[in-house]
Amino acid sequence: MPGRRMAARRALKTVLVDLSGTLHIEDSAVPGAQEALKRLRSAPVTIRFVTNTTKECKRDLLERLTKLGFDIAENEIFTSLTAARNLLEQRQVRPLLLVDDKALPDFTGIATDDPNAVVVGLAPEHFHYEMMNRAFRLILDGAPLIAIHKARYFKKKDGLALGPGPFVAGLEYATDTKATVVGKPEKTFFLEALRGTGCVPEEAVMIGDDCRDDVGGAQNAGMRGILVRTGKYRPADEDKINPAPYLTCENFPEAVEHILEHLL
Repeated sequence: MPGRRMAARRALKTVLVDLSGTLHIEDSAVPGAQEALKRLRSAPVTIRFVTNTTKECKRDLLERLTKLGFDIAENEIFTSLTAARNLLEQRQVRPLLLVDDKALPDFTGIATDDPNAVVVGLAPEHFHYEMMNRAFRLILDGAPLIAIHKARYFKKKDGLALGPGPFVAGLEYATDTKATVVGKPEKTFFLEALRGTGCVPEEAVMIGDDCRDDVGGAQNAGMRGILVRTGKYRPADEDKINPAPYLTCENFPEAVEHILEHLL
């Protein structure tokens, strides 16, 4: 009954777009991505940019994207750092922040003295034995472990690189506890990203290069997911999730063309 199922789909109102690996890789834009974004902006949809990046604060991220020629407003970006900060404020805890120093501005005003929680993002400078052991002891003493996300790896110019996931998993294993994950692929992250759009998940589509965190997470939240073969994508990634991606495209411009031609 595929026809009837498709008929039940609501008209598309919101497009969620991943950043690193989908629009850009470090300081290089995906070819044609700026022009494709302009074309998407001409459509009657709300656009939100959703990212798990913990390498830099939102202000620096926006500056990087603007320099690459992307027309993006700060209030259109929803980051896992924002989601983590929201959770810290809700729980009223003082975190040991294992995040890149460039991400710290997004935690301004959060007390970190005498920590009673552990927050892990991508922090290559801090992932050494002494710091991991400090986090381990805090968790053993009852501190909650909060993972900004658990990505296995991400794409850099010189190849794939370990994400925070393996370090979170190590702390989980050593302390026999489970982390609270705030970023993609968590359903709450996608629902938070839609807040203020007046849109339900069935009226949204997600475009990203991570089959599990972007596409699988979005589809589990009720959206459609489009996987792009750029960034961290590896052959046969689309077979790693069930249900499979709604669509797999070569890149962001191709995904935009599909949306403009078939989903509006």
